[in-house]
Amino acid sequence: MSMHKTSITVGELFRDLEERLDLKLIAGESGLERSLAAEDLDPNSFIIAGPLNFIHPNYIQVIGRAERDYLQAPERDMERAMTQLFQRPTRAVILTDGISPNDDLLQGAADSGIALFTSSITARVALDHLQHYASLNLSDRTTLHGVFLEVLGMGVLITGEAAVGKSELALELITNGSRLIADDAPEFTRIAPEIVSGRCPELLRDLLEVRGLGVLNIRAMFGANAIKQNKFLRLIVHLKRMNESEIKSMPRLEMSQDTRDVLGVEIPQVTLPVAAGRNLGVLVEAAVRNHLLKLEGNDATQLLIERQEASMQQSDD
Repeated sequence: MSMHKTSITVGELFRDLEERLDLKLIAGESGLERSLAAEDLDPNSFIIAGPLNFIHPNYIQVIGRAERDYLQAPERDMERAMTQLFQRPTRAVILTDGISPNDDLLQGAADSGIALFTSSITARVALDHLQHYASLNLSDRTTLHGVFLEVLGMGVLITGEAAVGKSELALELITNGSRLIADDAPEFTRIAPEIVSGRCPELLRDLLEVRGLGVLNIRAMFGANAIKQNKFLRLIVHLKRMNESEIKSMPRLEMSQDTRDVLGVEIPQVTLPVAAGRNLGVLVEAAVRNHLLKLEGNDATQLLIERQEASMQQSDD
């Protein structure tokens, strides 16, 4: 597992969200090169943007109608307010709700070299988009070796040593209706304290490598419905080669289940033995269905134990 931080500039954020937020750069063009660095962020909050705040300034200060009225109050010392607004750690200022900048804002942005944008959308909607963007692009990331799929609506990562059959299993699952997210090196990002989201690097998108067949274009072979852009990681299925004695030594009543730490989130992991005659596609789908049932409080093992205890009590009576 490799882990890395990402860093983007204000200009990159502008290009990525320009159309979605109807952003227009109106001053402080040199500020586009300023970095929104991951190491500057609280890893537990992912907060980079917020309404105008002079006490705890946001990296991106958002000024809606309420903030505009605050700034334009007659008693406000405008020179001091502009000094507070255009100082570290502010990287950019966005005027939402179609607000036009006054001369003080234009001059403050130009003097400080901090980008000033306008947007026609509301402050609340802009903040929602900015926070989602930050969680996907500025938080810690990790790359895990395996095949990431959507199986029965759940994000499932299939792992295992080289040549254990991960890609062949993935191909079988895709044939049965599962969807490919990423082969070989899916990227995972923690977008909330308990949520890890996975996606495919651009270079590998739509592709699955299967030994003996080479690289397959899953979108071209099975259609767009066989591809999923991203998904929350909910279950890891680890494939492990085992001989007959090792398989017999595994627990009979319960799945071989553990957890794996992914970016500080404990993800359930099921180990499936790989041996001749075992239909791994069916087993993976069964593992997913069983996991879904357990999340709903339906535990087959516990049900069996309760039935056995009830049977023993009846026998004693």
